[in-house]
Amino acid sequence: MNLKKSYLKHCKDKDLEINENQIKIVEKLNEYYNLNFKQSFFKKIFNDKKNKLGFYLVGDVGVGKTMILNFFFESLKEKKSRLHFNEFMVKFHDFIFENKKKGNENGLEQFVKDLSDKAKILYFDEFQVTNIVDAMILGKLFERIFNENIKVIFSSNININDLYKNGLQRDQFIPFLKMLENNCTELELNIEEDYRATKNKNLSRFLSPIDNSSNFKFNKSFRKATKNKKQTTKILDVKGRKLAFENFYEGVLKFSFDEICNRNLGSEDYIKIANESNFIFIENLPNFNESNSNQQQRFITFIDIIYEKKIPLMIKSEIELNLLKSANSMKEPFKRTVSRLYELTSQNYN
Repeated sequence: MNLKKSYLKHCKDKDLEINENQIKIVEKLNEYYNLNFKQSFFKKIFNDKKNKLGFYLVGDVGVGKTMILNFFFESLKEKKSRLHFNEFMVKFHDFIFENKKKGNENGLEQFVKDLSDKAKILYFDEFQVTNIVDAMILGKLFERIFNENIKVIFSSNININDLYKNGLQRDQFIPFLKMLENNCTELELNIEEDYRATKNKNLSRFLSPIDNSSNFKFNKSFRKATKNKKQTTKILDVKGRKLAFENFYEGVLKFSFDEICNRNLGSEDYIKIANESNFIFIENLPNFNESNSNQQQRFITFIDIIYEKKIPLMIKSEIELNLLKSANSMKEPFKRTVSRLYELTSQNYN
């Protein structure tokens, strides 16, 4: 694999800026690939240096981490799987639950075995850990994943040592961090510019402040998007819990911020919503502070899932996107949310 040559051609074909820091990461990915997929049997025997099964790329929002890892991932011929981490953990917990009902207590081992049959390399984009239930199980889960010789690539805004920082019972999470450090090549991509924000300056679908003008534009766009579509009340069943949305028009969905973030909803609910939608309108996005940090956390999770599913948004907000504040504990992950909102609400994004 000559990833650098292919990447340079890709940048030229797509008229993308060629950044030397990104090129260095591409070269390291090529080394990672050669060590893990192209090394001969005898080289493996006599190689004193243990191969790192993981590749962990950290960097600020909008610097091109996802673009580079997507390019690498698409270049792979091996069996592979790209996963949203929240969705991956939902599937894992569901698998364990179903196995326990059948009296099988070795669900984790079977889950990883099934995973190994389907993919030799996994890709988690924008990896982070916010859920204490996930934090407690990740050590055992990834120990088994690495033992099965499954390769894993991660992109993240957070260094390995800072994952789940200040989280509940974080001391029980430390062994997982040590495992990642031991099994991953961790590199940082340093670029000053947020390419998503720079590229998507025309935020025709992010309306603020909330006034007669923004209400008119929002309602006009909603009428246009739902023209000749039938309205129904969409009822989603999430493990026996019913979520009802009145403004559902054949894939076009409208709701208020409170409907999705001021209720005890999580990844499973947001995945269900995303799977039923192809365009989403959100009303009354507030500014964030310490008093609504729980709602902000849900919004971050929601936008992560919407971004992964590539669903365009129109949002009516109390304040302009570049002026949105954050609870102190959410400042770093919220940078990613704001960056993604630049893309999801741009007129260029469909």
